[in-house]
Amino acid sequence: MMWGNQTMVTEFVLLGLYETWEAQLFIFILFLVLYVATLFSNILISSAIFRDHHLSDSPMFFLLGQLAFLDLCLSSFAIPKSLFDYIHHVISFHGCMTQIFCLHFFGGIEMLLLIVMAYDRYVAISHPLRYASLMNRRHCMALLLASWAGGLLHATVQLAFIINVPFCGPNQVDSFYCDLPLVIKLACTDTYPLEVMMVTNSGILSLVCFIGLLLSYGFILYTVCSRGPSEGTTKAASTCTSHLIVVTMYFGPIMFIYLRPYTRFMIDKVLSVFYTSITPLLNPAIYALKNKEMKAALGSLLSRLSGQVSTQGQARR
Repeated sequence: MMWGNQTMVTEFVLLGLYETWEAQLFIFILFLVLYVATLFSNILISSAIFRDHHLSDSPMFFLLGQLAFLDLCLSSFAIPKSLFDYIHHVISFHGCMTQIFCLHFFGGIEMLLLIVMAYDRYVAISHPLRYASLMNRRHCMALLLASWAGGLLHATVQLAFIINVPFCGPNQVDSFYCDLPLVIKLACTDTYPLEVMMVTNSGILSLVCFIGLLLSYGFILYTVCSRGPSEGTTKAASTCTSHLIVVTMYFGPIMFIYLRPYTRFMIDKVLSVFYTSITPLLNPAIYALKNKEMKAALGSLLSRLSGQVSTQGQARR
């Protein structure tokens, strides 16, 4: 896609979350802690899965590894720049368009991947005898590629509508990264068609995915509960409930922002932090740490790493 444009604006100013120096320092420390924790947890989970052939051959853990990778990408498209540009929050026009593309590319893939993961759990619980054939590696790869293709199509459509829109000022984006609703409002043209496109594309996609997830987990809970009370039923219900909490925390802010003609609310800044910073950190805790096999693999990896560190320390002495 050509990056040329017919605009007077060559850069945007990111205003961040707060204006005071003290608040910005607090946000800097908070983002740094969240980002380091997100990197550590998701890299650890990805490494544990792909180093253990038993886990990587399982569709559930294979998809979980892909989710961890997407969380790394989703948390990295804006936060590192926000940390590096702590004093001077300026981003070029092309950099702003790249942030918009990455946000919708990785966000769209993650939405569709969550649907695939819910489908995987539904097949495992409702059709256990056919699970091996329905969720073999070829089918998993096909579903994963479909998720990536859907995310690419979604992001490309978003970018195609905004890339050649004229911007002649002002150039201040009231957030710590470029997002489509904020940038649309700066265009020197009638923004109503762009807002309709945004609601139709991002809003409807998030709503459909969220409803699909609710239906999937609803079928899972109905199937599990219909088998009568047992330890497995309680565990499955607890797992589904925790998954639904994270899904709601992820989709709730997205639908609030993208399912309405854009009007700026102060809470929008807080909600944008949820699905770009907090949810990528919560996903590992909810999807991975509640599983015994995953916890065992993580424990084994951590012991191996601590052993290597102690061996290197003794060698230096």
